[in-house]
Amino acid sequence: MQGMIEVRWHGRAGQGVVTASQLLAEVMAKEGKHVQAFPHFGAEKRGAPIEAYTRISDREIRLHSEIEKPDMVIVADPTLIGEVPIAEGTDEHTYFLFNAPFEPAKIKEKLGITSNKVFAVDATSISLDEIGRDIPNVPILAAFFKTSGLMDVERFKELIRELLSKRFNEKIVEANLRTIERAIKEVKGL
Repeated sequence: MQGMIEVRWHGRAGQGVVTASQLLAEVMAKEGKHVQAFPHFGAEKRGAPIEAYTRISDREIRLHSEIEKPDMVIVADPTLIGEVPIAEGTDEHTYFLFNAPFEPAKIKEKLGITSNKVFAVDATSISLDEIGRDIPNVPILAAFFKTSGLMDVERFKELIRELLSKRFNEKIVEANLRTIERAIKEVKGL
């Protein structure tokens, strides 16, 4: 990785988008990267559209602003497609990852995305099947690392085990590891 990578997250309040942004920063910090993770929302109620941001760099990050021209866009809720300006500030080089049950080509067409780096994984179904709750952040991150190449997926699994073991019991940790396995197998891309 050279320079800085800026990731913009789109989701709904209560879906774990802020947590996912922070989790991405935590795992990259464990790899020696400089990171920032912060949300952007007001007094929205659960279910309202929100954004979160993650910056990853080899050098100290001195920038402290919202991300307007993201290198990567991750969308945690497919109902936001057409509701918020997901593709705003992007170009043909922008990477996109959607938590969605449909094909990436359909998403690309609907949003008028010019990039050929468009991926989708049904992280909601995966988390419902494996965890029993709609908490798509770990499978989304697994699909992210699988498709972006930013970190080896096996290393991500090690770090997730370590981080989640501090917060949850072994049953929940194992369920999350199963979501990782499924996400890396089920992610689709152009």
